[in-house]
Formats: sequence, structure tokens, C-alpha cells
Amino acid sequence: MSHEHDKPASFHHSPAEAMQAPPEEFLYVACLHEGTGIDAPDFLAVVDAEEGRIVHQLPMPNVGDELHHYGWNRCSSACHGPDRSHLIVPGFRSSRIHIVDVATDPRKPRIEKVIEAEEVVRETGYTRPHTVHCMPGDNVVISMLGDADGNGSGGFAVLDAKTFEVKGRWENGGETPPFNYDFWYQPRKNVLISSEFGAPNAYEPGFDLADVQAGRYGSRLHFWNLAERTLEQTVDLGETGLVPLEVRWLHDPDADSGFCGAALSSTMWHFHRDNGGYAADQVIAVDGVELEGWPFPVPGLITVLVLSMDDRFLYFSDWLHGDLRQYDVSDPANPKLTGQLWLGGLLGKPSDAGREVNGGPQMIQLSFDGKRLYVTNSLYSTWDNQFYPGLRSWLLRVNCLPEGGMEVDRDFFVEFEPARAHEVRLQGGDCTTEIFQ
Repeated sequence: MSHEHDKPASFHHSPAEAMQAPPEEFLYVACLHEGTGIDAPDFLAVVDAEEGRIVHQLPMPNVGDELHHYGWNRCSSACHGPDRSHLIVPGFRSSRIHIVDVATDPRKPRIEKVIEAEEVVRETGYTRPHTVHCMPGDNVVISMLGDADGNGSGGFAVLDAKTFEVKGRWENGGETPPFNYDFWYQPRKNVLISSEFGAPNAYEPGFDLADVQAGRYGSRLHFWNLAERTLEQTVDLGETGLVPLEVRWLHDPDADSGFCGAALSSTMWHFHRDNGGYAADQVIAVDGVELEGWPFPVPGLITVLVLSMDDRFLYFSDWLHGDLRQYDVSDPANPKLTGQLWLGGLLGKPSDAGREVNGGPQMIQLSFDGKRLYVTNSLYSTWDNQFYPGLRSWLLRVNCLPEGGMEVDRDFFVEFEPARAHEVRLQGGDCTTEIFQ
């Protein structure tokens, strides 16, 4: 007989304990037909980590979802309740939310429930679900990027973590930001950080620099009071911090700092507590490169970052340049480059993958022990088509060396043609799963 506070099978009390978890036997990968011209539903693929091949596909019930980011019903020691039994898989374009049972047969997940966009709008007024985290009080919280008409919004939707009913909005009235994207929270510090992409009506048709100049993309980080669910402080990163996408607190539950990558400016920011509030300093800049046919220097486009569980290494990808980077961030204010791989991109660099790869490195996910980094190359359907016409999608694995450095695992390469691969989740959790109380 289990008790509510018994330690579930895939749950860890500390970063050190998580690093001792057994290696993943399989992965879940969000795969898209949206944007490929193929009239078929997106699907969740199960990839065998040993054999490097797709062993199961779970198609969504509808066409046109644009699966993007997704997360677990439970990702934090702040959340008591069931084990990591379900994946919450939003359609970023359709605004549907799929509840996927991964407990009954983890290698053959099944859809338990679909929350239609109409219900999400009715209960919250929001659309375009993005990042998923569990929250204290049997809640699953999802950042929402749009209002009912596809204009920008800065709020969050709440699902009941047991029944998966839509409860309403997370924020407790008061001011909300004009845009939203990613979020992460630090329970011991009673703070949640959120970032800004842009208005769905701007980014969905494809990227237009005029939309940036028109203020339809963001440049701010927002710090919320976690308990009160109210916005407390906004930090504007300015012209060198355009389109701040993914945010990561350090895993150390006592840490009061983390990193955010500004995609369009191709800069990495270290945010930290400063004089009672928060400040953000630019700690890495990837210079644009002049390229024929481009009206401005091609930005690296930092679309994603991940921190190792021991907070030692920071990884990020430059989707347009085509490089994947590893930095030692033992001193977070002074990152040191320790590894770099070229995996496609627009700059024509020779591939480090042992084969030619097209597109550029995009989503990345790291194993608990920090040894295996998984990389896919699809960003967003319309942007894929704009910057990498005819994109052929892949998943590869990078071996990360304990003292720094990276090597592509030449024996692990999964092709998804004609579908495109986006976010990767590892069986039982990964380095963007855990939030420690």
C-alpha cells in the first residue's frame, strides 16, 4: 500500500541522486507532419536508445497540431501525488492538449484524453500552449502564448494533475506581460521566471524582421511571486536581448540564478538575485556572419539551452549557424567554451556527425548523468520551410566527456523523413524535468 509521500519510481530528492539514475532505455520524440505537405497527424515516437530506431508511433487524433514542447504530469519534488505517469502534449498551433498515458505500457503510450481548444479558450481565454511544468497543489501549469484571436498574451493555464480538467488561469489577477514563452520556477526562492517569444499572429506565418521592429516580438524576462502568483519584476534585455526563449534555473535548489538564451540577438544571459530584485548580464555573444543573399548578418539563433544536473555544463544550439556548444559554467558569470560540434547549418562548415546532415541542431536534451545529449533539427514548421526548405529531420546522440568536450555517437542516427522531430524526453526524466523542493 503506497502513501502519498512515498518516493515514486522515477522521482529524485536531489540533483546528486538524479545523477545516479539508470541510463534511459528509450526516448519519446515529438514528430510533426505539420508543414511537410503531408496530410497526416503529428505523432509521438518511441525510440529505442540501444538500437537507435523508432519502435512505436502514437499518432494524434487530428491533423495540424504542431507538436512542440511537452512535459510530465509530475516534474518536481514540490509536487506530491502520482508518479510520472502521463505526458502532457500540447498542439502549439491547434491549442489542443493531449494527455498521454505512459504508465500502462511505457513503450506503447496511449492517449487518455484530449482537451479541445474551445475548452481551453472557454476556461482561460488563452491559446497556443507551450511549456508544461507540474506545480504544488496537484496542478499542471502551461505557459500560453496567445489570446483567443492569436494576439500576444502573457498568462498560464492550469490543469488538475489528477483529473486533467482545465481549472482556469494560474496568475492571480494583476498585470500580465504582453508576451510569453518558457518558464521555470525555484520553490525555495518563491520565484517563477518567464520569457517572451512573440505574438502568434507574427511568428506563425514565418519570420519577418519588420515584426521585430514593430514590437511584435519580446525582449524581457519576468519574475513572479510563486506563492502569490503575481508579477513582481520585469527585466528588459534591450536590443542585445531580442527574443529571449528558453530559461533554466540552476538545478541546485538553493541557487538564485540561471540562464536564458536570446534567440535573435544570439546572446546568453545570466540572471541572478541583485539588491533584493533580479538582474541579468550578457555572458556569451555569438556574432552574426555575413552571408550572400542575406540582408543582415546571419544570427546564430540560440533556440534552446540545457544545464547538466550538477550545474557544471551549459549546452546550447545555434540553429542557423549549425553549431552545438558546451560551456563550463562552474562560475556562471564567466562561462568557458569547452566543446563545439558542427551539425549542418547555413555556414557550410564540414559536418562533425560522420555524415552530411541538413538543417541545424535545434532541440537538445541531456541524460541525468550528463553523459548523453540528444539533438534534433526541427524548430517550427513555417520557419523550417523558410530557412531550410526541404528539411530532412534527424535525431543524433552526442557523448559528453566528464571533464568537458563532446563527440558524436556515430552508431546512433535516426531519420524521420518525411516527418520532423522536435522535443525529446527521456524515459523517466531528464535534465529539464527536475525541479527540487
